[in-house]
Amino acid sequence: MSSSNKIAYHARSISLPTRSHPLAAAVEEQLCNLRTSDLTSSISNNLVALKDLYECVEDFLSTNEGKCLDTVLDRSVMLLDICGTIKDVLSQMKQSAQDLQSSIRRRSNEFDAYMSSRKKICKVIRNCLSDLKRNSKTNDLVTEVSLLTEVEATTLAVFESVLSFLSAPKQSNWSLVSKLTTKRATQQVTNEVTKVDIALKSKDIEAKEVQKPLADLEMNLQDLEDGLESVFRCLIKNRVSLLNILNQ
Repeated sequence: MSSSNKIAYHARSISLPTRSHPLAAAVEEQLCNLRTSDLTSSISNNLVALKDLYECVEDFLSTNEGKCLDTVLDRSVMLLDICGTIKDVLSQMKQSAQDLQSSIRRRSNEFDAYMSSRKKICKVIRNCLSDLKRNSKTNDLVTEVSLLTEVEATTLAVFESVLSFLSAPKQSNWSLVSKLTTKRATQQVTNEVTKVDIALKSKDIEAKEVQKPLADLEMNLQDLEDGLESVFRCLIKNRVSLLNILNQ
């Protein structure tokens, strides 16, 4: 989001529950779980935790005691857009991996087509990361709805960890990921993607050396795709709840 197109922040006459509210405490607990997690287990686990977080947010919103929810509503579109872009990236990567596996079975070994697709995907990832970082800075301007903006910030951090996993090796160290994990853990979770990249960049590529990393990559991509789809549905449900509250 460019500086000339920043969201206008203005308040409504609805108030948020205090942090002592039991439903607010449940959201805090889920946030804490994500803050203290690392990516050594798997990014898929963080997506599951993110889905659980938004289910708690749904209960939290059901109290119908929100303040400045129009701000959160505006930014919910941004979260949906980023999540949708990542879903598209995952779908394209999975298709490329499947196409390469098919070519290996046919013994045509279309390595160049896969690498060409990877370059295009990495460009999309870089653009998405730039948008994500701009939005994380804009998030700092929102002070009225601190708990829900913490949820948004954590969501952006998880999204960035997914994008970092999917990107080329040089893109593996990103600022928001450090909120969830160490640099060492980030390098570990990128291995499934980079193993295929490294194998295909070898001067003497043998198809059998690519098949196992490709199969592992496809499994990882499927897990991420399933997890992200669940998060996407939660984001849609969250936006509908916000709309219903603001229209009352």
